Amino acid sequence: MSQAVQIGESFIGEGVNAAHVNTVFGHRDGPTGVAWATALATPSAGHVPFMAVLRPSLPVKPLTLFVTKAAPASDAHGLNIWGPAQAGIAAGVADALADGVITVEQADTHVVIAAVWVNPGADDADTVYLNNRESVRTALSNGRDSLPTVEAVIDARHTPTNPFYTPKV
Repeated sequence: MSQAVQIGESFIGEGVNAAHVNTVFGHRDGPTGVAWATALATPSAGHVPFMAVLRPSLPVKPLTLFVTKAAPASDAHGLNIWGPAQAGIAAGVADALADGVITVEQADTHVVIAAVWVNPGADDADTVYLNNRESVRTALSNGRDSLPTVEAVIDARHTPTNPFYTPKV
């Protein structure tokens, strides 16, 4: 059964060049379309959503809103957001379309919101690109498939961990 709004998550890579992407995918005429348009029209300091493009004047389809999770901390960080991370998000959404994660019919009727973490310390543009490309494609697939499973969540509840913290208990 298809969900009206698909929410996905993926963390790919390690260290400062890792990618963490959250996606929201849904119809333009539904709540996802409203959220997409609202976010584009209401930027905040340091967080300016923009359309991901494969190259200038060629936005990816479905139209994808790139939302930064971290305000640019330096010129180099901003370049990693606007350059390799954006290129990776655009290519990864196009991969999802080409692979059938997103159907051709959905390309013009749906939108994607991609919330993207780019570490201020990122130091390898090619790795940032590749990790974001794989992460957004995986997040969209996870959203389509309603992953993780409830069983996986219940099984992991006593051993949470993330790149920034692992409980000692």
